Amino acid sequence: MKLVLVRHGQSTWNLENRFTGWVDVPLTPQGVSEAQKAGKILHSQGFQFDAVFTSYLQRAIKTSWLVTEELQQSWLPQYKSWCLNERHYGGLQGLNKNETKQKYGEEQVLLWRRSYDVLPPPSEENEENRKIKADRRYQGVNIPPGEALKQTVERVLPYWQQAMVPLLKQGQRLLVVAHGNSLRALVKHLASMSDEDIIHFEFETGVPLVCELDEQLRLKSKEFLKG
Repeated sequence: MKLVLVRHGQSTWNLENRFTGWVDVPLTPQGVSEAQKAGKILHSQGFQFDAVFTSYLQRAIKTSWLVTEELQQSWLPQYKSWCLNERHYGGLQGLNKNETKQKYGEEQVLLWRRSYDVLPPPSEENEENRKIKADRRYQGVNIPPGEALKQTVERVLPYWQQAMVPLLKQGQRLLVVAHGNSLRALVKHLASMSDEDIIHFEFETGVPLVCELDEQLRLKSKEFLKG
């Protein structure tokens, strides 16, 4: 069986080279084009889906809409969860990555960005974080002060087991449109990647990853479709 994973198209903060995390920024015109291209590639290869999973963030939701529109499958049921949100970058959210390197040093920023379990500095009481805490989509959610990939894995995998695995076992074909780190969390599990190996695995914006799974839902092969 096949599972298709797509990282959202370019967002405004991707373009500005800022840590985004849970801040709900929109797609850029390039991001819209990337999402449409992903849908066209999948359509050209005859992909059919039974359900779509995405996060609570508009850059992923809108990418899923554009992809399914190009697939001529806009009618598909769509399931949304905060569990598929991007990693929460804590106190780094909103900061320009190059300026952060100048402030903290390149080695420290690399640790925050790429290590498996080193937490970023905790989120500060600023306007963006107040908005997230007050947002009704997160009512009842224990919003983290910051996450490494390890904590992202710990929230993604229970959702995978509870929401997606039962559908896959029924033979349903799933499209997951989410974020670089929530998708890396899934790949780490499916491929049984070590903490070290997952550090070097990346998703480009708007490029589908086709995962072929065996009967135990383990990864047999994976391929990016760049067109």
